[in-house]
Amino acid sequence: MTKATPFRLSILSGLLLTLAAAPASGQTGMTVHRDIDYIDGVDYADDKDKLDVRMPAGATHAPVIVFFHGGGLESGTKRIGDGLASSLVAEGIGVVTANYRLSPGVMHPAHMEDATAAFAWTKRHIAEYGGDPDRVFVGGHSAGAYLAALMSLDPSYLRAHGMGLMAIRGALPVSPFLYVEETAKDRSKTIWGTDKQVWLTASVTPYIGAGKPPMRLIYADGDDDWRRAQNERLKTALSKAGSTVDTVEIADRTHGSIMTKMGEPGDATMQQIAAFIKAH
Repeated sequence: MTKATPFRLSILSGLLLTLAAAPASGQTGMTVHRDIDYIDGVDYADDKDKLDVRMPAGATHAPVIVFFHGGGLESGTKRIGDGLASSLVAEGIGVVTANYRLSPGVMHPAHMEDATAAFAWTKRHIAEYGGDPDRVFVGGHSAGAYLAALMSLDPSYLRAHGMGLMAIRGALPVSPFLYVEETAKDRSKTIWGTDKQVWLTASVTPYIGAGKPPMRLIYADGDDDWRRAQNERLKTALSKAGSTVDTVEIADRTHGSIMTKMGEPGDATMQQIAAFIKAH
C-alpha cells in the first residue's frame, strides 16, 4: 500500500495545482460564500469547522454536492475543491467544500463527525443560498471519499443529527479507500488506533446492505491495484445486497491527477459527477 508521507506530499502538490487554476471569488456566474461556521458553539483551530458554498448566480432549487478533501485524514484543505466547484457550478450544480479536523490532533470518529455535521448544516441551510435541500449529494476524493462512502452506509452518523441515510440523494466517492480493516494496517495509528474492532466499525464492511443511497464509485486507471480492487469489491457487495451502485474507471489519471484535473474544461471525472447528479 502507498505509504502515508509520499501520499500526503502528492495531495499537497495537487492542491497547489488546483489553487493555481481556481477561479477568483468574483467569477461571473458564480456566487461564493467562504468560511461559514458549520458547527455552533465550537471554534476549531485552523478553521477546521468552516465550509465554503459556491452556487450558480441567481440559483433557486439547484442540486448541491458536499465534497470532502483528501490527505489521508492527516492533511488537506477545502480549497482543493475550488477547481471542481468552478466546473460543476457551470453545470448548474452548487458545491459545498468543508474542512474537518485531522489526525494526529483527533482520531476516528472525529473526522466522520465533522463531515456529517457539514452535511447536516447543508441540508438545513442550503435553501438560503439557492440550493435544493432535497437534492444534496455527498462526495470527496481519497480520504474524503471514504468519509462520503461511510456516511452513506453507516446510519449512526446522520442519526445523531435527526436524519436518515435517505437524506443523502446520492454518493460520489472518488478514489476512496473503503475497507479500513485492511487499510489501517499500513497507516498511522493516530487515525484509527490499534484496536482491530475499531478498524472494523470504521470500515464499510458491517454496513453493506439494501436501502442505501445510490452510489457511483469513481477511480483512476493509475490508482493502486488494492484501491481499485476495494472499489470493485464494494460495488459487487452492495449490488448483491440490492443497493444501486456502479463504478467508473477514468483513463490516463493518477491518484492525484484525478482530483487536480477536475477543474479543467470537459474533464471526464467532473462529467461523471455531473451526469450522476443530473440523473438523480
